[in-house]
Amino acid sequence: MPRKPPIVFPQEQRLLSALGERLRLARKRRKLSNAVVAQRAGISRTTLYKVEAGDPGATLGSYVRVLAALGLEDDLNQLGADDRVGRKLQDLALEPTPKRRTATRAKATKPSSAPNSEEST
Repeated sequence: MPRKPPIVFPQEQRLLSALGERLRLARKRRKLSNAVVAQRAGISRTTLYKVEAGDPGATLGSYVRVLAALGLEDDLNQLGADDRVGRKLQDLALEPTPKRRTATRAKATKPSSAPNSEEST
């Protein structure tokens, strides 16, 4: 039974296509053929074609194997290295919260419910 392709939004497809194009250019700059890179990566030429086309159906492992075959595997360490949004959220969680008024003050200002001799006269 064929797999259902993943849903990919247009912006994500552009990112994948750009990555595939950069990998294709890196392969060509090294003057390596499709067959050589596919063999070094341990994938088929069809899979390499999908990676270079930015196909969302290609596995992340295939992308990693192509990066390694091109000597670019260290570039993976840059992904998500500077998590600005996560750091801001973390900093917000560390800030002290302002203290609220406690309920004991409100109780102290209320009149007591005990019967008072002045009220009964």
